[in-house]
This record gives sequence, structure tokens and C-alpha cells, in this order.
Amino acid sequence: MSSTISIVIPCYNEAGNLIPLLNRVTLTCQSYKYEIVVVDDGSTDSSPSELKLLAEKVKHLKVISLKRNFGQTAALSAGIDNSNGDIIIPLDADGQNDPEDIPRLIEKLNEGFDVVSGWRKDRKDTFITRKLPSILANKLISIVTGVHLHDYGCSLKAYKRKTITGVQLYGEMHRFLPAWCVWQGGKVAEIPVRHHPRTRGISKYGIFRTFKVIIDLITIKFFSGYLSKPSHLFSGTGLFFIFMGFCSASFAIFDKFGPDKFTKFRIPLLLLAIFFGLGAISLILMGLLAELLVRLYFQVRNQKPYLLADE
Repeated sequence: MSSTISIVIPCYNEAGNLIPLLNRVTLTCQSYKYEIVVVDDGSTDSSPSELKLLAEKVKHLKVISLKRNFGQTAALSAGIDNSNGDIIIPLDADGQNDPEDIPRLIEKLNEGFDVVSGWRKDRKDTFITRKLPSILANKLISIVTGVHLHDYGCSLKAYKRKTITGVQLYGEMHRFLPAWCVWQGGKVAEIPVRHHPRTRGISKYGIFRTFKVIIDLITIKFFSGYLSKPSHLFSGTGLFFIFMGFCSASFAIFDKFGPDKFTKFRIPLLLLAIFFGLGAISLILMGLLAELLVRLYFQVRNQKPYLLADE
């Protein structure tokens, strides 16, 4: 039984790009059982009217309209929720991703991988505002997650539906899906894909988006490493504070009764020890509270803190 393909395209103010893009997708996917799910993320240009006309003409097209602009991650999540394919392939609406790479992604996926990520090896964007922040972000994400990919930001990827079922997407977390899949026991591959210059419209990305990525990276690292054991993080940090407080108190006592030349500068070591002590108590209590909330979380959702190999 052949797999069905769902091509999910988040769209925000991409009038003029949609018709040529959908024509290319249709030509590329003729040999597959496929659907195209375009999510209009609150566009304010003529994209909604364009999509309405296309929905009447394109047989495999499904259009999902959001009430306002929620962002790329939310739009992608809406597209996945309203798709039916066994394989999910996100695609940018600006025409910079090449739909002709879709068969290559599927072919690689069929080799036994759960996720195949595109790598814009010859990226057609400006260096300072787009390529340089992307290079730095990719290196940081690879180091923190332990999943080394060249291009986390490339939207063109292929996912087996079962791999991302139940994953809740918030913020900028769509770009971390490959790492999340690896943490759940999935196998990830990366292949070079083509990239084209933008010919119409303006980019919605900027250098300041990198800071949002860093914040979400901290969040997803917490969820991946400490969701089932938050007290290890909070209480572990609390124990470190206890150690620092003990050292500060010891130095304060030695400074009081030891030689006068011990410290050149007057440092409020006793106050520092009190600060570390109060911080340690707060962190340990937060760890216990987080542990209670996590246990309630798993009980309410009837979810186990493990996954079976055949799921």
C-alpha cells in the first residue's frame, strides 16, 4: 500500500507566488497520492481571494483560513492537524523551496528514516541579515540538542506522520521538530535541496528572529531533558547554591578571624552566603512543586513517561 502525501504550505501575504508554486507542486506530485493544504495565516493582501479561486480549480487543494496572523509555527500546526497524509511535507509559500525536491525527500524517507531535513547548501539570501544568523543559530541548536544538522531553518522537510503525532507546536518550535523526533527515538537524515531567490513579495524573517529561536531552544531543551524529572534541574541548581553559600560563609569567617591581608576589597561575604542560602531553598521548593505538577500532568493525560518501540 503506497503512502499518501500531505504538502502543508503556511501562507502570509504571498499573492503572486501561490499560482506558480501550486502549479509546480501539482506537476511534481502527479505520480503520488497527495493533497495540498494551504494555511492562510491572516493574509492582508489578495492571497485569500487567490486561494479561493485556486480551490475551485485545483482538485487536491484544501485551504485553511486562520482568523488572524498567528505565525508560521501555528499555521504549520493547523495544516498538519487538517491533513490526512501518512507523510507530511512542509513547504514555504514564497517559491524559494523547490517542489521538485519532494520526490528525493520521499525516496530518502523510504530508506528507513522518520525525518528527512532539507539543507539549503547554496542558499540565495543576503549574508548579513539571513545567512549569518542562520549559520550561528544552526550551530547553537546542534550543540544544545546534540542533533547536528546544517539547516534547521529550512522548511522543506519530510516527516512520517506517526513521528510527529501529538507534538504541540508553539513559538518558533517548528524548526526543532527533527531534534524532537530524535529524542523520541526517531531517525533523521539530511539531504541538500535547491533554493531560489525570492521574486515577489518581501521576507517575513529578520535578524531579531534569532533571539526568539534562542528562547524557544531553552524551552525545548527543558522539555526534552527535564520534563519527567524537573527536580533534577531545580534541586541540582539549589545544591550548587548551597555549596556557594557554604564557601561564602567560610570565607566570611576566615576573613573575620584570619589575617587582615586575606581580602584587599571589602566583599559582603556574609550577605552573599545568605543570598545563596535563600536562593537554594527557593530552588529546591520549586523543584518539588514542579515534580508535583509533572506527575499531575502525566496522570491527567494518561500518558506514560516512555514510548514503546512498536508505537
